[in-house]
Amino acid sequence: MKILFATNNPAKIRYYGEKLKKQGLEIMTPADLQLSAKVIENGKTPVENAMIKAQAFYQLSHLVTLAMDDGLYFDQLDEHLQPGTHVRRINGKRLNDREMIHYYTSLVSQYGTNGYLEGYFLKGTAIVYDNQIFTHSCKLPRRFSNRASKVIDTGYPLASIQIIPGIEKFKSEMTEQEEAMTMDIEQQEIFQFLFETLNQLK
Repeated sequence: MKILFATNNPAKIRYYGEKLKKQGLEIMTPADLQLSAKVIENGKTPVENAMIKAQAFYQLSHLVTLAMDDGLYFDQLDEHLQPGTHVRRINGKRLNDREMIHYYTSLVSQYGTNGYLEGYFLKGTAIVYDNQIFTHSCKLPRRFSNRASKVIDTGYPLASIQIIPGIEKFKSEMTEQEEAMTMDIEQQEIFQFLFETLNQLK
């Protein structure tokens, strides 16, 4: 079964795409199919943005289409400072990976305690096929540091400033085994939604 994963983000493709492939699914990206769409992600939540992306690329491909979007929220931070659904776009400017690391480490330094700031990602997922739309949302707690790892996960730069509890190292520095012990367990709910929904559509 062919699935269009509506992203060209290498970090998302590596993590989610590889696990879907292990389920016997053929994962395609917009780049693979030479598809391009000007998607205006103006949803109020990550799920709404995921739906917008999935619907846009489904109209181009007519394949089962999966899209994901993240919102970022920090504990005890005023609303006007919350990134929300604009994790990469700050004050109207789209930041590159290094600019994001600089911006968010500065934010932690200013508002955190002892060099750390607690928060969470709100992850929205949408799968679109024909007239059917399936969605899922979940909260993933995170601890952010005002120091950054030298290892940058291209497409997911904030992995360089996230400290993973229990392992106490930067997310970008984790081995596959450490990732399996932490991220895979944390995101079981997401994978269950993906596998059950995609199996239903086969």
